[in-house]
Amino acid sequence: MNKFVELIPNQAARYGDREALRFRDYETQVWSSITWQGMQELVDRVALALLACGVEEQGRISVFTQNCPEILITHFGAFYNRAIPVPIYATSSKDEAAYIVNDAAVTVLFAGDQRQYDIARQLVHECPSLKQVVTLNPEVRHAPDDHSTLTWKQFLGLADGAGPEQVAVVEQRRQAGADTDIMYLIYTSGTTGVPKGVMLTHSNFNAAMWAHGERIAVDDATDVSLSFLPFSHIFELGWTMFCLTKGVRVAINYNPKEIQKAVREVRPSCMCSVPRFWEKVYTAVTDNLAAAKPVVRMLFKRAIAVGRTRNMKYVRAGRKVPAIIEKQYQYFDKKVFNRLRSAIGLENGRFFPTAGAMLSDNITEFLHSVGINIVIGYGLSETNASVCFYETTGWTLGTIGYPIPGVEVKIGENNEILVKGPTVMKGYYNKPDETAAVLEPDGWFHTGDCGEINERGELIMTERLKDLYKTSNGKYIAPQVLETMLGQDKFIEQVAIIGDGRKYVSALIVPDFNELKAYAQKKKIEFHSVEELVNNPTVHRMIEERIEGYQK
Repeated sequence: MNKFVELIPNQAARYGDREALRFRDYETQVWSSITWQGMQELVDRVALALLACGVEEQGRISVFTQNCPEILITHFGAFYNRAIPVPIYATSSKDEAAYIVNDAAVTVLFAGDQRQYDIARQLVHECPSLKQVVTLNPEVRHAPDDHSTLTWKQFLGLADGAGPEQVAVVEQRRQAGADTDIMYLIYTSGTTGVPKGVMLTHSNFNAAMWAHGERIAVDDATDVSLSFLPFSHIFELGWTMFCLTKGVRVAINYNPKEIQKAVREVRPSCMCSVPRFWEKVYTAVTDNLAAAKPVVRMLFKRAIAVGRTRNMKYVRAGRKVPAIIEKQYQYFDKKVFNRLRSAIGLENGRFFPTAGAMLSDNITEFLHSVGINIVIGYGLSETNASVCFYETTGWTLGTIGYPIPGVEVKIGENNEILVKGPTVMKGYYNKPDETAAVLEPDGWFHTGDCGEINERGELIMTERLKDLYKTSNGKYIAPQVLETMLGQDKFIEQVAIIGDGRKYVSALIVPDFNELKAYAQKKKIEFHSVEELVNNPTVHRMIEERIEGYQK
């Protein structure tokens, strides 16, 4: 029997009616809860309903929706049947979803909102394996000629017709599970070709849960994790599974655009995030500070200096903080930092795993100085998320920390980062050639990322190997470094550096239109559309001057 089919029953026995999941009700938008006991009952029903839908052992089911509790409940119901969940990003196009459904031979597809249902209806006619569609949001309107799609309530109702024989079949499947069974098929984004299904086994997840437990201490009585990154991404999915194994409450944010509101309402103690989230936090703080009175700016500058000394020089290094510095810090923490954290919704924050791209050292140091403990890490879908991340103390700014327990890292040809260990994937689904190209017979996985290991054993990531390119004059460019630097700017929402084979390097910039509009109003620049605004010569000069400033 696999550990993850025992997890929910064990936690229900231990915690009973204590909150397991928190979420916004689809109709009322009020935060509601599912207890551990309630979660177990739902998982039991989902397992029987999947059996009624004809799901077989190691068969594939897919969830195509924004984050919601039904994702996790459905996943565990699939585990009971030795079946394999195949997440699909909520924003995927019809063609992207169709590719995954066809490649994985998905038989049951859960659709979240109206857009995802409309796509699912098309997939029924284009994907031979797809037998059943289930809608999760009760507000989804089914097509008049659709007589096969089930609502979530109707789907759960399939379990009501199960008898002792069906219950016995599910239990037999639960008992028959092996560590070598595929637990998830996580499809990569396909930026370097068609998406590839990463096969992660139960043993991969067992190893990841153990390794994180060795390095991270959580409090099942007080910790609350807020999930806003998609469960279709291994970072959020893996972290949430860790929280569930440790009995940590998980609050699930449905609408990514409402994350700032959700943070203020939930007040999480931990939360996975990407650098862009922290870049926006940093920009908001610095903007408010720039508009503050001189005396406030002086106070904040002094507070940051004390926070940097205390948290970066002493706490980070595991050294005892001198009494005078600690006293000053406690004063500024009460008067300045806690108010700042409370305004964001992070006053209860203990640690915030951050990965997915580079975050500048400047912002990392700033956040730690004000008491926001972001934990920089590095990983891939193929390594079941984490390869390295900061330990509580002893980490070095500019690195991505030490390898997690049980995982080995070395630097190969062209400075490529190679990873080996029990968390490394089984391979790519239905793609033996692609698997052989990245996974050596002795277990070393080629990440495609460049890096180095410092004298302390910490990993430093420099660039993606495939992202490196050469201009026509022979100069190599590492675009991520430039993108990280420019991404700090409050006027820049997204940036992509281009220049392969060109005489010069260019940047494609998507501006932050809210900031740009505010700038235009301040400068009394008239415009009737965003197109007119971005083509305004004054705006062009302003952006160019800011970019030139980063090059100094």
